[in-house]
Amino acid sequence: MTTPRDYIRDNATSLAGRSIDYDGLLEQVGERSLVLLGEASHGTAEFYRMRAEITRRLIREKGFEAVIVEADWPDALRLNRYARGEGDDSLKTAFDDFQRFPQWMWRNTEVRDFIGWLKEHNANLPAEHQVGFHGLDLYSLHRSAEAVIEYLEGIDPEQARLAREGYSCLDHGGDPVRYGHDAAFGLSRICEEAAVRLLADLLEKSTGYLHEDGRRSQDEQFFAEQNARVVVNAERYYRAMFGSRVDTWNLRDEHMTDIIAELREHLRRQGGQGKMVVWAHNSHLGDAAFTDMGWHRGQHNVGQLVRHRFGADQALLVGFTTHTGFVSAARDWDGPVEHRRVRPSMDGSIERLFHDSGIGDFYLPLGERAAPLHEPLWERAIGVIYRPESERISHYFQASMARQFDAVFHVDETRAVEPFDKGELWRPEEVPDTYPFGI
Repeated sequence: MTTPRDYIRDNATSLAGRSIDYDGLLEQVGERSLVLLGEASHGTAEFYRMRAEITRRLIREKGFEAVIVEADWPDALRLNRYARGEGDDSLKTAFDDFQRFPQWMWRNTEVRDFIGWLKEHNANLPAEHQVGFHGLDLYSLHRSAEAVIEYLEGIDPEQARLAREGYSCLDHGGDPVRYGHDAAFGLSRICEEAAVRLLADLLEKSTGYLHEDGRRSQDEQFFAEQNARVVVNAERYYRAMFGSRVDTWNLRDEHMTDIIAELREHLRRQGGQGKMVVWAHNSHLGDAAFTDMGWHRGQHNVGQLVRHRFGADQALLVGFTTHTGFVSAARDWDGPVEHRRVRPSMDGSIERLFHDSGIGDFYLPLGERAAPLHEPLWERAIGVIYRPESERISHYFQASMARQFDAVFHVDETRAVEPFDKGELWRPEEVPDTYPFGI
């Protein structure tokens, strides 16, 4: 009988730190049009670097047309315009809209290098062949509302006035959490109705707004529609945070899946194939049906919804794991970024199994072929907060990784991603000779 360790040793490909490390994954991609690249933390340099290199190859060799990431739509849109050679931003200022916690998640050197490459890649291409960079998330309630108004002011001043009036009820000092509290306990649905009506009007009038031919005009209309969609779903999300039985996790991941679907159709309407790379956390991109989220909490996620919506033959779900090292993370929500040591993985976890294989860093295909790995194990997830003192409770969940993902990259010891804005608490430490054993 093949053991889990046997399967790993027989099927893993060691990573050499070169582009050829991704040959097996590119072969596994085949003709798929959606590649979802995860991460086990929001602050690990290798995960960002590897996703960037895989994405470069998917763009160059497989004709992928867009990158869509776990960031707010209007923030990423500024990077998209820079990468397409539009506007007056420099590479440095193009990141200025990422002001919401956690800024380091996108304001870091690895993303900067990728955006710089993407601009160079697009520089000599016609608009229809340029690759875009877009956001998935729904936290930008007020900024997306402002973006819709700004778009309408340029093409339909009367509709802009109506949008300004309709969105005015969202104004709670620019604080969406305060808005959600007041909306839930005030039991008013005026803002929800206004947001839905404004999105419907924008979609209904879209043909009339496209006075100019060409991709730029179509893109701007599409971008405005997605900002209006963000307002609708963000309003529901923040309202549901207080006193609602609706699972806000499900609302958020349904929104992210809808944005993927909308962008896919937009690319196809413009003559493309709708081929996209998605960057987000493992917890969003691995199929939740094979984790605690689906087994016990009634939650679903992007990976599960994408498989169901587009088919497993169209989507490849790729996870990333680590055993130990360092991470950029905060101690508490809205706290400063710190350079933090990651404890060695827990006994009984998939990460410890990977570490104990003795291979080091590797790529491993999963799925049905990986039957020895189908049994659930602990799996670690570090978001923007890391709490090693309560790591078992705060950062581990049960999952069948071989069914959750189609492939995984394991990097045994990782580095913290380098933020633009380090602050006094982001101080790299030297790794002692005895680490991680402490003897």
